[in-house]
Amino acid sequence: MLENRCFCRIMNIFKPRFNKVYTYNRMIRLQKLIPVAVACAMFAPAVAQKKKYTIEDATLGIYTSLRPEGISKASWEPNTNKLYQVVKGDEKEQYWVSMAFPSKHVDTVLSLSMLNDVSDEKLRSMPTMHWLDKGLVYYQKGNKLVKGLLTGGGYQWMDWATLPDNAEHVTVDESKNIAYTVDNNLWMIDKSGKKIQVTNDNNKHVLNGQSVHRNEFGISGGIFFSPQGNYLAYYHMDESMVNDYPVIDWSAGPASVKNIKYPMAGGTSHEVKLKVYNPRTGKTTEVKTEGPKDQYLTCITWSPDELYIYIAVLNRDQNHMMLNKYDAETGNKVATLFEERDDKYVEPQQEMAFLPGSNDRFIWWSQRDGYMHLYLYNTNGKLIKQLTKGEWNVTDIVGMNKAEEQLIIAGTRESALESHTYTLDWNTGRMNQIDKGVGTHNAMASENGNYILDVYTANDIPKRTAVLGVNSKFSYVLKEAADPLADYDRPEIKSVTLYANDGTALFGKLMLPTNFDKSKKYPVIVYLYNGPHVQLVRNRFPESGNLWYEYMAQRGYVVFTMDGRGSSNRGMKFEQATFGKLGTVEMEDQLQGVKYLRSLPFVDANRMGVHGWSFGGFMTTSLMLRHPGTFQVGVAGGPVIDWSMYEVMYTERYMNTPQTNAKGYEDNNLLTKVDNLEGDLLIIHGAQDDVVVWQHSMKLIRESVKKGKQIDYFVYPAHPHNVRGKDRVHLMQKITDYFDAHLKP
Repeated sequence: MLENRCFCRIMNIFKPRFNKVYTYNRMIRLQKLIPVAVACAMFAPAVAQKKKYTIEDATLGIYTSLRPEGISKASWEPNTNKLYQVVKGDEKEQYWVSMAFPSKHVDTVLSLSMLNDVSDEKLRSMPTMHWLDKGLVYYQKGNKLVKGLLTGGGYQWMDWATLPDNAEHVTVDESKNIAYTVDNNLWMIDKSGKKIQVTNDNNKHVLNGQSVHRNEFGISGGIFFSPQGNYLAYYHMDESMVNDYPVIDWSAGPASVKNIKYPMAGGTSHEVKLKVYNPRTGKTTEVKTEGPKDQYLTCITWSPDELYIYIAVLNRDQNHMMLNKYDAETGNKVATLFEERDDKYVEPQQEMAFLPGSNDRFIWWSQRDGYMHLYLYNTNGKLIKQLTKGEWNVTDIVGMNKAEEQLIIAGTRESALESHTYTLDWNTGRMNQIDKGVGTHNAMASENGNYILDVYTANDIPKRTAVLGVNSKFSYVLKEAADPLADYDRPEIKSVTLYANDGTALFGKLMLPTNFDKSKKYPVIVYLYNGPHVQLVRNRFPESGNLWYEYMAQRGYVVFTMDGRGSSNRGMKFEQATFGKLGTVEMEDQLQGVKYLRSLPFVDANRMGVHGWSFGGFMTTSLMLRHPGTFQVGVAGGPVIDWSMYEVMYTERYMNTPQTNAKGYEDNNLLTKVDNLEGDLLIIHGAQDDVVVWQHSMKLIRESVKKGKQIDYFVYPAHPHNVRGKDRVHLMQKITDYFDAHLKP
């Protein structure tokens, strides 16, 4: 009760009214009371002993009740140095608050109650505001878009557009155009409010304005407005030639079948085009991307003057990319700016980034020197300068500062286990680190590039949210999160560096059981993924990386995880080591981890388990079948069993086709290894999985019956590739129970 009274004392001071201005001095008064709350908490009754996680804590806690506190719905207002966030008040009241920098002047711009006073439909929480321009925002509630304009007396709200109930892929342009899809067709509402049907394809297998190539190559959508909103480019995908694949809805009576189009490795793939619609003329132009119909089109970029559109055209073998320039009005190819080739694969993932105010200079991302770096080009295809170099990766362009001629970038220069934010002079390539503190920093830059919102976490830092000056020493901490796990009985965690058979360093973490006794022997659980684009071991909170690991440590297990070759953020040589033989090199590295674990005097080598999901499920099953006896127990979720049944883009990038790499596919086909099974193996699959289709594990079970091998099996109806929501608690309990049943005496 004492703690609650202290908290209320603070909140009673911060009761902003609509449009009331709070100065920096007022904020100082609030800050001075924070130590009072801390002192009150110090005198609260002492906890007799550290708490244990519940399975709900271990599964969902880090995203809910045990999540470190930050600021809510942060955004920078365009053309200003103002940062906005949502602040909770008494009862159910919420406020939309801005803070200007460097003055730290606070303005309570909007309250939820005031917004509800002018809203037809009452909101339970402050919506996410999206900026269209300085002083102009919109939010979406269901199928309704509401626009707000800042005036001297506050925001004036007006209904902007009402979309169909089944509208999807809603895209709003800064020029105030709206695009969306209904079923397989694309619609648009222009800035005057006119509703336009852009496409009218009757074939349900021809999709417009949607993501293509199964979201590979950095693709996350299919609608591309030009910079001033005068054109609308969109993906047009014909997948009618792709084989149907049944996904069964078991909730209906009788069960019903939904056929999806699923292109498997070596099979017929879909065909993609890019089209450009001109709202002024009503004319649609097809961009003339010459080449095989099943090639890949990605990195769609408009020139700032809207005259040209650029496409990275990648062949199906994914080893040859051309960056092509097309006339936006005619669709004709103008030029190939440059090409990239690689013996294994080229993987374009980022669109071009034009420099502010320039129509002819842009930044290109490439891994051509073995790491992801930035290159400055002109639109004639001339390389002006490689801007970043070294054995580290650029991971993001956070923003640009036109006045200082700088990019603001994120990268792993300090350590592959960390992420930091830097300024990068686009003329000289000179870099300066903006943030401080080892660990993981995520930044959001103001539009003018003067400030970043820095969200910082490390093994021993739950979350620190601060505003930092990009080119100054300005630093202001907005929120220092308390440790939400302070009252829990947490394991000792040790960083581990092992070495692959070629000398490559491999980073891992070892978690000891709570109440560890070095004279005892403990069972072990190895959790792994070890596939492309995933990195499990990083310097961030919680140090374990997963509260379920800590939950198992509380239950008396040693837990180990390690990123082997093939995983992310270590450069192309590290990633491409697995090319053509997915599973083989990765297992070699994980077996180095097993060797290390067996060398520890407190590890019981006869009680070792392994668990992973998706690629990690493939790895788990591979270790159980290709290295029998290494692990006594395995739990594999959503596993790939036969790569010839996985989708075209991903599989052919890393394995080529079954026709050209028959040995690679056969070596890693787990259906041919069932005879080897020793120990207990549980396979789990979502019945509606449209990523690793259900057939993978069904064929494995069928083969186990034929071979007389006992494999345990569990299915989650109504779930796709991942089991989420409250059912995930059930999943993790099942996995826990399985290890307890087979690894505990």
